[in-house]
Amino acid sequence: MPEFTDAHGIAIVYDVHPASSAPRAVIQLLHGVGEHAGRYGALIAALTAAGYTVYADDHRGHGRTGMRQHGGDASRLGRLGPGGHRAAVAACWQFTQLIRAEHPGLPLVILGHSWGSFLAQILVNQHPEAYDGLILSGSALRMPGSLNAGDLNAKWKTKDATGLEWLSIDPRVAQQFHADPLTVETPLRKLFGTLDAARLLGRPRADLGRDLPLLLIVGRDDPVGGPRSVHKLAAEYRTRSKLTDVTTLVYPDARHELFNETMQAEVRADVLAWLDARYPARD
Repeated sequence: MPEFTDAHGIAIVYDVHPASSAPRAVIQLLHGVGEHAGRYGALIAALTAAGYTVYADDHRGHGRTGMRQHGGDASRLGRLGPGGHRAAVAACWQFTQLIRAEHPGLPLVILGHSWGSFLAQILVNQHPEAYDGLILSGSALRMPGSLNAGDLNAKWKTKDATGLEWLSIDPRVAQQFHADPLTVETPLRKLFGTLDAARLLGRPRADLGRDLPLLLIVGRDDPVGGPRSVHKLAAEYRTRSKLTDVTTLVYPDARHELFNETMQAEVRADVLAWLDARYPARD
């Protein structure tokens, strides 16, 4: 397992999945809170088969990085550790620089899901020159009233509820999440603390100075932000950041984890069609 060491001495574990043919672009995949890169196998397989090299890390406090960071104590998974959220963002930026150094001639697209989509928004605000495209899944406008800070499972409360129904219509997704030794079900605010949770808030940068293509995908029943919040986010990228190529796809009968939803094959095909139209195949 390759790794790099962040500014606080924490080893960040990551994987490289090479494209099956001459790579057309590189994807930096950013997972969500309480999970890890290993949950994206089907998406990664589709991307590499279509000619995209994928780099995916387990963020600060999460997955294999978190187990090593916390001395094998699974009860501490999700805790970000020294430097908190700013250090988590900085480690993702360090990862970007590593990817750029290894593939200087290829476009770099950042693909973030949920918390990973917030990390991606922050990174693009800070370093717009470093990226050539942006895909946000299960995202939201990072402002009070547009980002759900409450009970994400409230809509599915029954006496038999697992608490994870909000992830996907497919009940196996909740079962697998619960059984996974590298996932944690503690809500973000409790994991990160009030101060670091507040550091998630922000808006797309005004006059980004770079016209990145942007794809936003969201389930109609996603409780994190949902279509209304994502449409507001798209509008901000158009008006504030001056992006001209902004696509929003809303999936009916879908919840938060589109890459684990019942229509996941359609979602993957849509993502690949969007990528293929913007990053031509190389001989």
